Formats: sequence, structure tokens, C-alpha cells
Amino acid sequence: MGLVETALGYVSMSSVLLFLGVIFLVRTIYLSIDEDIRLRRLGVRGHHMNNKLPFGLDIIYKQVKATMNHRNYEMFLKLIGDAPAYTAEARILARHMVITADPENIKAVLATQFADFGKGEQFHREWSEFLGDSIFTTDGQLWHASRQLIRPQFSRERISDLHCFESHLETFFKAIANGGVLNGEEQQVDIEAGNGKPFDISELLFRYTLDVATDFLLGMDVQSLTTPRQPFADAFNEVQRMQNIIARAGPLYPFVSRKSFREGLKVVNEFCNIYIDRALRLSPEELATKTKSDQDYTFLHELASFTRDRKVLRDQILAVLLAGRDTTAATLSFAFYELGRHPEVVQKMRQEIINQVGLHRTPTYEDLKSMKYVQNVLNETLRLYPAVPFNVRTALKDTTLPRGGGPDGTLPLPVLKDTSIGYSPLVMHRRADLYPPVSEKHPDPTVFSPDRWYNWQPKPWQYIPFNGGPRICIGQQFALTEMAYVLTRMFQRFERVESFMHEIDGGKPKLKAEIVIQPGDGVKVALWEAKKN
Repeated sequence: MGLVETALGYVSMSSVLLFLGVIFLVRTIYLSIDEDIRLRRLGVRGHHMNNKLPFGLDIIYKQVKATMNHRNYEMFLKLIGDAPAYTAEARILARHMVITADPENIKAVLATQFADFGKGEQFHREWSEFLGDSIFTTDGQLWHASRQLIRPQFSRERISDLHCFESHLETFFKAIANGGVLNGEEQQVDIEAGNGKPFDISELLFRYTLDVATDFLLGMDVQSLTTPRQPFADAFNEVQRMQNIIARAGPLYPFVSRKSFREGLKVVNEFCNIYIDRALRLSPEELATKTKSDQDYTFLHELASFTRDRKVLRDQILAVLLAGRDTTAATLSFAFYELGRHPEVVQKMRQEIINQVGLHRTPTYEDLKSMKYVQNVLNETLRLYPAVPFNVRTALKDTTLPRGGGPDGTLPLPVLKDTSIGYSPLVMHRRADLYPPVSEKHPDPTVFSPDRWYNWQPKPWQYIPFNGGPRICIGQQFALTEMAYVLTRMFQRFERVESFMHEIDGGKPKLKAEIVIQPGDGVKVALWEAKKN
């Protein structure tokens, strides 16, 4: 023991740190060489992202900075650089990653090589504090069970009953006339006073879709359109903001401060507890009297029949709220952003609505599906602003991607187990090389033009606003129906939209891409009601 103490007396802290640093460096070099050898056995390496600092630390810094400044789209393009096949790879600390906006690679990840890619353990570790073991964070049997649990809520019979959408629209119209959220259900509003009054329609759309989602899926809406202070919505937004930073930090995610994240999560969990308590109060006898075909059967009934575990209930409720509120509200927000600067589109869409439905009748499910121009407006909005602009999968075993390998990117790209595959529908949807040459019939891909859908249809896997393969969005038809319903009812009432966004963002919308993409500066517009005959 004395010999050890004597030896330690000659060792300084700086020597220890130097020794540990050398060990880390040697280990990193060894792992890098070993990884390179294994990759070359699988195929030909591809284009490498440019990094200036050791271990790709500058890439992590730039990604986090881009996220905080809502510049993720520009950052993705910069990382891709001039990579052939829009696919590049990098090694960041000890983690290998690939990013791609190539339709063949995305098809492989989501469908044709579905068994090779999943969410993975790393993704689950980074996201489980927020989304738990829900459909968005799991693979295999856990994922399958969650999907089967949710599926009945989006049956054709349920989504074609449009009462839930209509029941919240009168409140929505009152809030528009008020120029913002109402101060209680009983607030008196002069409906005609809203004509030409600028307001942020995006905030009201997020509140409307939250009310619809909690009503349709959970059987009790939160009345956010009539409650000015909505702690859940603020907390939910902050949790998503911080979760995105955590995800972008890559291997350094444990060092990201979680103070505001956990404060927000506490509010979110308290909100979920309201619905969990409702679910647990349902007795087996009550549940036995309900069937999935009953009109008042909700996701809450399905959950209560499935489990009495509070954590499972919380994870599933949070997942459907994220999907039910944010994606629909964000897409409608971008639709109004574009409609505000394209009066010719408003006029054309409104005429179709009048021809199909008239000015007073509520539309049926069949009406919504038959209005092609309304569908074009939604398709074009989702083309330019896909709800989930960036996504990620993890290689579950050593495999390859169809493209990206070799100097011209035409060879299969080798991928090792645990490699993160980041893919971007947003970048892919805007790739000019995937469109016909610009002409009168084929507008520039960066331009909002619903008419393009009369002359162009995307090739398979070049347009994936709802993802694809076995994990395709289960609420796709619900979202499209809700959005078409809102547009129809809005333009039965209003004939003109004026945008005030140019003075705010110069006509270049800030793409706030945390989990779901949304206009970063809101959508300030004014609406004019049609003259009553």
C-alpha cells in the first residue's frame, strides 16, 4: 500500500488527464479504423460531410445553432453539399451517421428494407422521457401493439362523421371576429367586426385542432379557444423545442440543460393525468356496454380496456395529442400563409366549394373527397411544407442503402449497425431535379401552385408527407378530412384573405422545424366575409 501511495505522490492531475486523453485518442483512432474496414467489406464508401474540428464537433455545434435559429433546412443542404444522390455520411465522436434526401434510400429505410431499420435503442433513450414507449419511439411488438390500439379511432366510419369538426367551428369563427382567443365561452362578439382585422390565424388554428383532438380522441375538449391562458400548449411547445435540441446534439445530448424541458414536462404530465384519471374511473361494467361502433366510443375507452398502467396511458395519450394537434394546425397555417399571397387560388378554390356545397350547407365526407382543387391546395401545401420535415431511423444490423456509394453515388452505400439515418421529406420535395423542366404547365418547384397537380403527379416515394411503408401515418385520412373541412367552411364564409407577412419576414417564411414544421413568425392575415345576398 505504501508503494502505491508513494507512486501516486509523483503523479500530477495533468499527467492523469493527459494519460486519459491519449487512451481516448488511441481508442477513437482504433474504432475509426475498425469501422472503416468493416464498411469496406460491405461496399464502397460515399461522400463525406465536411467538418473542420476533430470528431465532427463543429457539425454538432452547427446543427444545434441551426435548430435554435430555425435554419434546419439550410443546414441540411449545407451538410449534403454537392454529394451525389443527395446522400452523405460522417463520423461524429464515436457515432456514424448518414443523411439523405434520395427517394430510393428513403423507400429502402421505410419499406423495402423495413426489417433493417427502426427507431433503435439510441433514439428511444433520447426521446423516451418525452414520448415514453409510444408508437413514435418503439419497434417490434411494442410498436405493433400501439398501432393496433390507435387504429380503430381512424376507421372510415369515425372520420366520416364530421360533427366534431363542426361543433368547434362556431367558436373558431367568433375568435376570428374577436381578433384572437376568446375570454370565456360567454364573451359577446360582433361577428362582422372582424372584417379586415389583422390577426394571427396560426395561433387560433393550433387551439382549434387541440380542441378537436381532445374531443374526438379523448371525449373531453380543453376549450382552448375560450381560455386565453393555456399552460399545456405553452409547455408542450417548450418541451418539443428542447427535445429537438437534445436530438440535434447527437452524442453530446447528456450535456444539454433540461431545466425548462422538465418544467414543461411536469405541466404536460399534469394535463395528461386529467385524462388518465377519467380512463381509470371507467369500470369494467361500463366498458362492457361500449362497442367500437358506438358514436361516443373514444380512444380513452380503448385505452381503459387495454391497460390500467398509468405510464402506458400517459405515453399513448401524449402520442395522439402530438399527432392530432400539431400536424394539422401547422399544415393549415402554411395553407393560409400561401393563400394570403395567392388571391387567384382563393378565388378558384372558393368557386369549387360554392359549386359543390353551396354557401350554407355543411359539407359531407363525399363532398370533401370530390373537390379536386381543395385537395390540390392541401397536396401543394404538404409538398412545400411536409408536416414532419426531418426524420430519423437507426440501422438494426449491418446493411446497405441502394444509393450513395462510390464517387458518383450510384453504388450501394454500406451502413453499419447502430448508424443513424437522417432523412428529409422537406429537402426531397424541393429537389428541382425530381421535377419536369420549368414551363407554363410546370411551375418552379419552390413556388406554391396547386394547379401543378393537374399536369404532374409525383413518382412513387418522391412525395411522402405522411411517411410511408408499415409506419405510414395512421391518422392520414383524419388529418386530410379535418383540413379540407376547415378550408371548405372558411371559404363558404370568407371571400378574401390578405397577408401581412411580407413586412414581417419579407415573403420568406421562417421554417420553425422542431418536431413538426410550422411558420416561425405566425401567420398574420385579415379576412373579409362575402357579401350576403
